Order: sequence, then structure tokens, then C-alpha cells
Amino acid sequence: MKTIRRLYFYAVAFISIEVVLWGVVGLLRSILNAREISGSASSLASALALIFVGAPIFLIHWFWAQNVSAKDAEENSASVRAVFLYGILIGTLIPAAQNLLAFINRSLLAAANLSEYRAVVGGSQSWLDNLIAVVINLLIAAYFWNILKANWTALSEPENFTEIRRLYRFIWALYGLLLVVYGVQQTLSYAFTFPTAVLGDAGRETAINALALMFVGSPIWYYAWRLLQDGLADSAERESYLRLGILYLLALGGAVVTLVAGGNLLYLVLLQALGEGELWLRFLRQLGGPISIGLPMGVLWAYYGKWLNRQFEFDENLPRREGKRRLFHYILSFLGLTATVTGLISLFSVLIDLLLDISYISSSGIVEPFSGSIAALMAGLPVWLLTWNPMQAQASAESDSGDHARRSVIRKSYLYLVLFASVIGGMVTAGTLVFQLISSLLGESDPDLWKIILNNLLALAVFLVILAYHLLALRKDGAARSDALAEKQAQFRVVVFDQDGKFGAAVQSVFAKRASAVPVTVVNVHEFPADLQADAVILPGSLAVNTPEKAEAWIRSFNGNKLIVSDEAAGVFWMNDSEQAADSAKSMAEGQDIRPQSSKRTTSVWTYVAYVFAALFACQLLLGLLLFGVSMATGF
Repeated sequence: MKTIRRLYFYAVAFISIEVVLWGVVGLLRSILNAREISGSASSLASALALIFVGAPIFLIHWFWAQNVSAKDAEENSASVRAVFLYGILIGTLIPAAQNLLAFINRSLLAAANLSEYRAVVGGSQSWLDNLIAVVINLLIAAYFWNILKANWTALSEPENFTEIRRLYRFIWALYGLLLVVYGVQQTLSYAFTFPTAVLGDAGRETAINALALMFVGSPIWYYAWRLLQDGLADSAERESYLRLGILYLLALGGAVVTLVAGGNLLYLVLLQALGEGELWLRFLRQLGGPISIGLPMGVLWAYYGKWLNRQFEFDENLPRREGKRRLFHYILSFLGLTATVTGLISLFSVLIDLLLDISYISSSGIVEPFSGSIAALMAGLPVWLLTWNPMQAQASAESDSGDHARRSVIRKSYLYLVLFASVIGGMVTAGTLVFQLISSLLGESDPDLWKIILNNLLALAVFLVILAYHLLALRKDGAARSDALAEKQAQFRVVVFDQDGKFGAAVQSVFAKRASAVPVTVVNVHEFPADLQADAVILPGSLAVNTPEKAEAWIRSFNGNKLIVSDEAAGVFWMNDSEQAADSAKSMAEGQDIRPQSSKRTTSVWTYVAYVFAALFACQLLLGLLLFGVSMATGF
């Protein structure tokens, strides 16, 4: 109930303060901006309405939140409060940065004697519009920044605020990075136009806009990323899954866009080499599209790929560390394999056309599809080989590492995904082939029947080869699976202490399903053998608090791991931490039953909600970069 209540009050406070903020901005703009005189009445009424409606609603909800937070330490450290405070900073400081960008952009254009309307942001605004927005947003941000600082000093448990602060810094780093990448792309694009005075060519405003983007984005990205890097001294930052996820997205996003741009660059070069390109000046300008996006995204891939590798090294658990690295390689391997198969099928189609002497309507004839297929092969095949071969070599190793690799869920998922795609692709091509054959037998033959048959036969052959190869790899994994882990399990002795036979039988039943290779010995604590040997001990909670003297002496001298399992003993409840103990005591005082929920303390659900929104923001950002890169590289 408390969480729902918090969510309501902070959500209303957030929306209402934004309404008031932009109402004040609109009010000041309508009063001070001489260009808005004609519509000042409407603007003034709109701004006042926003203020009069939003202000009392905000004050009521915000003062309630502040009052409750001052009285209750739990409210003061709640994740919802952290999301609200850092969200307000994002909602005020990013608009301030955008207005600063608009002002700088127009100022640079004016200094270059260019029209301010050509600015990439805020071309129709005035310096006064930007100044008002910046000042009001900064005033609101300053107020909540002071609230946040005071909140940090009063926190008894800073975990929730630490998580949201990490998310807040990553949002700033991504925002600054977006501006920088876009600015670099625009700069390279302008450079490859070889500027002329010809009407319709890219003007000098492209370079000016790029300069403004980099001028604003660079310090934002540097400062936010520096804070994140400085935090690596803390183990929580090194082990953060949010950090790992962002690095995955940045490295993979950079890799995908770079490969798409590289493929298009190869396509243009092949066209030119085969004599179907443009004049050299126009050809060089065409190269600017894929190079302008591929170069900065390639740097992004290399830089964040390096930090992703370092992030892997932070994990001291070798199997888990290799699993994280394995995921990155298999994703790239699948993308490379997809490009390779696409290019190969396209190349076979071109060769069939040559074999059947099929003429092309376009002026470029067969050169364009041939260049496209070769470019796809040249871009995809190296990526697949460079990522698949190390993973295959790792899985073929006769060691614990190799056995873990063969058992890996990631590897199995990759292999079955390729098998699934191969089967579906083979079904589609086989179905098309059978359809054409039956249609031909029924007298409805297609003029291009032989072309369709040969295309589908070769495509089916490609899918069958891919299917057979990966099916063989899957079977080799099963055949080459080492028994090293099974042997280790067989040598690991587990002793279960019991006093009525029921607990021991239940544990043996579970082990038979989940760890059948591990030997389990059930020992009655009242018939305790003197020469008992074990590597781990499992005992019920009731025995842990009331152990017979002989068994207790043996347990005290035992240096292995002790696993305590909750049982149904009356009055015995195992708590995960002091917080659960406090909640359970409160429930008992209220006459409620105690039901401990989890075996370990978990992160607040609202932290995960914030992570989801951050992931959506990052995915949207990277998707935008990807689509932008594809459009720049392909010319669409």
C-alpha cells in the first residue's frame, strides 16, 4: 500500500511541476518577447491556466511527500522518491541543454552570415526564448538538487538512491554521446560533399550545426562518463548489470551500424571498379554517406567494446565471465551468418541469371545485384568467422572451460536458433519449389520457371548446408561432453541430518531430480557414526536450533559448507535479513501469519521499473542511430 501511495503522490507532483514550469516559461515569453504581441492574449491565458491549475496540485502533493519523508526513514530512502528527484533533474536539465544548444547554434550561424532558421535545433526561436527556458529550468533544477543533496546526507540505506543515480548518469552519457556522434557524422558528411557554390549542395550550415552539436555534447558526455568511470572503485559499480547492459547496447549498436555502413561502402567501390559507377567527384561524394556514419560508429564500437571486455574481467567467476563474453560473440556471429547467407543466395541468383542469359532492364545490368551480393558476403563472412571460430574452439576444448561452453544455454540457444531459421527457410524455399512444379504440371507454367526452380534449389541447398553444419556441431557438443563435472559431482559427498526420516527422504527426492550425480547420505542424528566424512551438510532448521550434543560437536568441528533448509517445525522461522525479521515481528504483533518470501534480499521493484525505462530509452536511442546509419549508408 505504501508503494502505491508513493507512486501516486510523486507521479502527480512530477507532472504538475512540469506543467507549472512550462507555464511560467510561456508566461515570461509572452510578456517579454516583442514578436509575440499579436498572440499575447492567447499565450498569456494559456500560461496562466497552466500555472493556476498546476501550482496548488504540486504544492499539496509535494509538501505531503516532504512531510512523510522527514518523519519516516523508509520513505526517505524509497526508490520511488529517488526516481522522482533524479527524474526532475533530467526533466529540467536536458531542456536547459537543448535551449543552450539552440542559442549556440543560431549564434554560430549568425556569425557565419547564415540564416538562423537553418539551425538543427530552435531555428525559429529567439535568444530571449532560450534564456527564459534555461533560467527557469535551472532554478527548478537547483531547488531539487538541494533537496537531493539533503536527502543523501539523511539516508540510512543508500542502495536505492545509488542505483537510480547510476541510471541518471548513464542517461546523461547517452544524451551527450548522441549529440557528439551526430555532430561528427554531420562534419564528415559535409567534408565529403567537397563544398561548392552549386544550388542544392549541402551548405555551410551543416558544418556549423555539427560544430554546435559537438560543442554542447562533448562536455556532457565526458563529464557523465568520467563520473561513471570514477565509480568503478566501488564493487557495486563494477558488478552493475545496468552498466553491463548499456555497454552491450553501445558495443553491439556500434558494430551493427558499422557493418551495414561497411557493406554499403564495399557496394559503391565494387560498382565503381566494375565500370558502373559515377564520375569520380560524384563517387567520392557518395562514399561520404557510409563513411560519415561508419567511422564514428566504428570508433564507438571499438571504444565501448574495450570497456565491455574490461567489464567482463571484473567478474571473478570464470564460467559466468565467459558466459557474458559468449553472449556478445554469438550475437555478432548470428548477424554475420545472416549477412553471409543473404549474400550467398543473392550471388547464386545473379549467376543463374547469367547462366540463363536473362537481361536486366536497368542500365547497370547485372553489375548492381552482383556488387550487392559480393558486398554482403565480404561484410558478413569475416564477422561470422571471427566470432564463430573462437566459440567453436572453446566448445571443442577438452577441459572444464570447454565443458561449460558446451553446456552453455547461450550456445544452445544460438545453435537451435540457427537450426530453426534454416528449417523455416528450407520449408519456404521447398514449398515454393513444389508449388512451381505442380503449377507447371497443371499447365500454368511461369515464363521464368527455370530461374525460379534453380533459385529455390540453390537456396534450399544453402539452408540444408547451414542446417547440417550446425546440427553436426550440436551433436559434437553432446558426443564430446566431458565427464569431468560429473566426476566432480560424484566425488562431492553430501550428508543430510534427519531425525524422523521425512526430511531426508524429501531431500533425496529433490537431489534425484536436480543433482542426480551427487551422492547423498542421510544420517539420523540419534544414531550418529563416529567416522562420518562429508564435503557439505544439509540440516533442517529445527535441528539447527536444537541439535543433539553428539551431532553438534561434529558440526562445530566440520569446516565444510552447512546448508540449512526451512522445515515445518513450529515456532522456527528463518529470516533472510534484519528487515525481514522486523516485518515478521510486526506481522506477529498484528496477529498475521509469517511467510518469508525469498532466500535473499532483492532489489526494489521500482529500481527494475527504472531499469526498464532506461533500457527502453537506450534501445530507442540506439535504434535511432541504427536507422539513421542505415539511411545514411543506403541512401534511403
